[in-house]
Amino acid sequence: MSYKSLAECLLDLEKNGQLVRIKEEVEPYLEMAAIHLRVHEAGGPALLFEKVKGSKFMAASNIFGTLERSEFIFRHSLKTVQQLIELKEDPVKAIKSPIKNFSAGIAALKAVPKKDPVHKPVLFEEISISDLPLIQHWPMDGGAFVTLPQVYTEDIDKPGIMNANLGMYRIQLSGNDYEPNKEIGLHYQLHRGIGVHQYKANKKGLPLKVSVFIGGPPSHSVAAVMPLPEGISEMTFAGVLGNRRFRYCYKDGFCISTDADFVITGEVYPNENKPEGPFGDHLGYYSLTHDFPLMKVHKVYARKNAIWAFTVVGRPPQEDTSFGQLIHTMTGKALQQEIPGLKEVHAVDAAGVHPLLLAIGSERYTPYSDTKQPAEILTIANHILGTGQLSLAKFLFITADESNSLNTADIEAYFNYVLQRINLKRDIHFYTNTTIDTLDYSGTSLNSGSKVVLAAYGESIRTLGETIPEPLKSLGAFEKPRLVMPGIIALRAKAFLNYETAVAEFETLNRQCSLFNEQLQGFPMIIICDDSDFVSDSLNNFLWVTFTRCNPANDMYGIGSFTINKHWGCHGPLVFDARIKPHHAPPVKKDEATEKRIDRLFEKGGSLFEFNKK
Repeated sequence: MSYKSLAECLLDLEKNGQLVRIKEEVEPYLEMAAIHLRVHEAGGPALLFEKVKGSKFMAASNIFGTLERSEFIFRHSLKTVQQLIELKEDPVKAIKSPIKNFSAGIAALKAVPKKDPVHKPVLFEEISISDLPLIQHWPMDGGAFVTLPQVYTEDIDKPGIMNANLGMYRIQLSGNDYEPNKEIGLHYQLHRGIGVHQYKANKKGLPLKVSVFIGGPPSHSVAAVMPLPEGISEMTFAGVLGNRRFRYCYKDGFCISTDADFVITGEVYPNENKPEGPFGDHLGYYSLTHDFPLMKVHKVYARKNAIWAFTVVGRPPQEDTSFGQLIHTMTGKALQQEIPGLKEVHAVDAAGVHPLLLAIGSERYTPYSDTKQPAEILTIANHILGTGQLSLAKFLFITADESNSLNTADIEAYFNYVLQRINLKRDIHFYTNTTIDTLDYSGTSLNSGSKVVLAAYGESIRTLGETIPEPLKSLGAFEKPRLVMPGIIALRAKAFLNYETAVAEFETLNRQCSLFNEQLQGFPMIIICDDSDFVSDSLNNFLWVTFTRCNPANDMYGIGSFTINKHWGCHGPLVFDARIKPHHAPPVKKDEATEKRIDRLFEKGGSLFEFNKK
């Protein structure tokens, strides 16, 4: 089975009780996003907005809202994709089991994109940007954004669809200084294929042709976020996952996905940027206004009865969490094949994905030695931090577990294991003045910050404390100690002023804690924060606050710290300053007035009454 269009997918979801139609007219300014968020939080179905104020087009969201729904959508191709990925890593399997892997070989034929006749665009009508559902998601957003775009570009040196890139880079449709209907913003981050294409076009002084596809078969959206190796066309993956060849043609020199619901074509000229943003992003904060490439609109197309696909991002978990889970399900052990000795790596969604990685590796370097300390896992850590988007991580915890009982998905158990074993004098390794995620404002400037590897291996060297030491309850400037989990304590402090003041504050904390360091040996981590009750209230709160609000080299301290031969360590607990800093972006917050307005849909007689939590 394959979906020829987004509409076919939505009808299938509806037939199987996984979609609800919203018949009331809704406002694209804040209301649609608020409705989506409330239904997603309730674990609800996909949504089809039938009446979008100011636009004749319907809109759909929460399509991939749960892993179960994503697996249902791709139920006929998921195992085949997994087989193909396994065969890539171990081609001998195809020879050993030709019958078992026959279906994978047949499915691979769907990978080749199919060029449609040039007259195929007659299926589309030409419209303007202002005709689209201009959805603004958060109050401080700079305007309306496309949040499920498939942004298509080609390599100017090797043109053609097989060398093209399809990525999900947000598109700002309105607001700021963009000339309405003629200019839109194109925001992309580090390590993205489109950057290579623009670099090559810029060197030749030529504009980069860009096509933005919205909607179409759901496999196209997943292909746009799939972390494929550079040089492999996402369109081939879309064909295999969707069990249907990617269909396209060219018009005015621009590639057109003939299965898409909407297509926006345009050009990005060298050195032409405009302010883009703010935008409430997937870390749970606003990414602020910065100059990003300006896309000059050529034409905008919509097919008959087109449906606008969108999602809403914010503090995780959100719908994009399911994308990550689906990718993990499909790729299986592919990364482990690429990095020798790696058993698991987990990009922690609750911490915003990129800020925090948990990994399990192997320790096989010196089997003849009784001494157990990190060796091979440090090599693995360097490989992880040099691999694709994993290189954007700030915090990498890594260990080895010879019993194979540890699981990175059990985050609390993982922290317990590592904190029981980490040698704070030896096992902390900083990388300073390097790149971090574009959307992460904890660093020193855009794209810039630091990283730290915390590597632990060997026998347990401490019992983690579960009772807060009495002296921590009378520290003066640091108050309200709360147990986050065994071995981790949160302390509330005054609002962060500047780093000079912070250094003085931690010198005071160091003097105080040094007086009772023995009582702190069971607590290798102390979190300094604005609200210790909030941080200790849930595991997700701890992960979000600690790892999104810290720049390792600037915001990590240690009780009894020292530097020997350029190596930093400490005798007492590690201290993370997880307070909000003046240079941080503000967190996204729901608009109370909008929340009250959308109550009408959740009241008796409303389309979403069954999801009323009141």
